[in-house]
Amino acid sequence: MSKKTHNAIGGTRKQFTRIVTMAVLILVFLAFMFPFIMVLINSLKVKRDIIKDPFSWLFTVKGLSFDNFVSAFVQMDFLNAFKNSLLVTGGATILVTILASMTAYYIVRHRNKISTLTFSLMVASMIIPFQAIMIPLVSIYGGWLNILNHRITLIVLHTGFSMSMSVFMFHGFIRGSIPIALEEAACLDGCSSTQTFFRVVFPLLKPIISTLVILNALAFWNDYLLPSLVLSDKKLLTLPLSTYSFYGTYSADYGTIMAGLLLCVIPILVLYVILQKQIIKGVISGAVK
Repeated sequence: MSKKTHNAIGGTRKQFTRIVTMAVLILVFLAFMFPFIMVLINSLKVKRDIIKDPFSWLFTVKGLSFDNFVSAFVQMDFLNAFKNSLLVTGGATILVTILASMTAYYIVRHRNKISTLTFSLMVASMIIPFQAIMIPLVSIYGGWLNILNHRITLIVLHTGFSMSMSVFMFHGFIRGSIPIALEEAACLDGCSSTQTFFRVVFPLLKPIISTLVILNALAFWNDYLLPSLVLSDKKLLTLPLSTYSFYGTYSADYGTIMAGLLLCVIPILVLYVILQKQIIKGVISGAVK
């Protein structure tokens, strides 16, 4: 067999492999996106069409309507719920980012028994499920301290539960990607430890910060269980909690529910699109280092 023929066969095999790989990826993508697509389609249907055939496409139904979005916007008090979600998500995300990065920086640069033990306990706490501690947690905060139904309480709880994973990721990134020579140079220029961190180290953490911002913001924004345990005042309900108003005692308006879910998803989806390049860069850097 000539070299040219061998190269042609090899090129054909590579092209075939790429086509098969692309086909498999498209099928996996469609499998993951199918629930979201069905929510989008059913949000534009009237209730009778959803009940009759929830898997029908838009061109096969006669009740196409945008009234579900108007009803959802009004019924869930979207602007107030959006404000509550924004305050809780934004506050918790900022606190986690600052506190976790500072903690991880200290642990990396000060290797002693206390820092090692603290980091080990944080990593170990990641395996404890929230469901195992939610009852005593609510009992303490609700029965003894009486500080439920406050946004700040929810922000503090979100921050505490997210610290371990955030510190773990910051720890790996700082240890592998931030050279200590930069900090030594800043020290020679007269920077204090605080100035060195915020002026030199913190700006270099942009990739991992972007990754953790979207991961934590997504978790805080979509969380239902913890806010349902902490908040009961209708004026303080977040977006996931406000969607529960669509469920009646004996029935539910599925079209309005689908529209409400889309209204909840859109803001965090926009954030992901904006930060997606930094997210991928941060994940890759953390994995390699």
